[in-house]
Amino acid sequence: MSTRRPQPRTRQNRVLRLLDRLEREPRPDPVIDALQARIRSLPLGRARGVLHGRWLGHPVHPLMVQVPIGSWLSAGVLDLRKGHPREAGLLVGVGLAAAVPAALTGAADWAELHRPQMRVGLVHALSNTAAVGLYTASLVCRAGGRTNAGRVLGFLGLTAVGAGGMLGGHMAYRQASGANHAETVPHIVTEGWHRIGALDEFPPGRPVRRSVDDVPVVVVREPEGTIRVLADRCSHLGGPLSDGTMSDGCIRCPWHGSVFRLSDGLNTGGPATAPQPAFDARVTDAQVEVRLSRHDGGAGRKGDGRQPDRYRNEAGAGSAHGRTH
Repeated sequence: MSTRRPQPRTRQNRVLRLLDRLEREPRPDPVIDALQARIRSLPLGRARGVLHGRWLGHPVHPLMVQVPIGSWLSAGVLDLRKGHPREAGLLVGVGLAAAVPAALTGAADWAELHRPQMRVGLVHALSNTAAVGLYTASLVCRAGGRTNAGRVLGFLGLTAVGAGGMLGGHMAYRQASGANHAETVPHIVTEGWHRIGALDEFPPGRPVRRSVDDVPVVVVREPEGTIRVLADRCSHLGGPLSDGTMSDGCIRCPWHGSVFRLSDGLNTGGPATAPQPAFDARVTDAQVEVRLSRHDGGAGRKGDGRQPDRYRNEAGAGSAHGRTH
């Protein structure tokens, strides 16, 4: 006679339950809307892309926070030893100075997130603001000779910044804020050409959504006949590019305004820091076929741009994506 082992009882811990409630809590939304509008209205110009980290290929904020956190943690270690008050004070000051650019990059990213992410991000920002206030008071006490009070305030600040870091980790790894939402495409799409429909199904100048191995793609047939194909889910937060607008050879995501070049998927504007996976396209027997582009490393580097005659079609000149390697 067999006996069944009782199934282990697993329960979500209290911290995760609180975070799940925070994601669904609507009461901070009026504050979020006001702050978002204020941040988006700032006349930053090209500096906004710098703050997002488009030049780096991923958000700058996680990089910038290393300096204040590292400085404050090091100051806390020195405070435990009680033998280096000047050095600890210097580290507190360095952390406060570095907190300014960290906050700017975080605010720029926060204003372009989904609502549940923004709710957690607001508390994340409040925790870090409290840490800055405590460390500022700590530095004032240290400068005035009240070293013990400065140490206590420093440890309180370290606790606040630790809570903020936990919330930031939840945003990054649980809510995928700042992650490349198109990164999985090359791992899902199989090699070779995939037929996605008849040429007549793609009206010139209008984005059309299709699927390749269950991966949504956006197909654009340009007026001169060139066919452009990109992964449809925006790398920023997964918005549908097929519902977006086109201008000057680019397509704009309808969710947060990220702009991608149709010819190679390069991100040219908006909060997206990663390019879109691009596909080669060809027309065979009036059927459009696509395959994932074979990169040399880096968006836009796909060979010399020439297309073999056998892949030219009645749609017009061969696509820049319609060549073989």
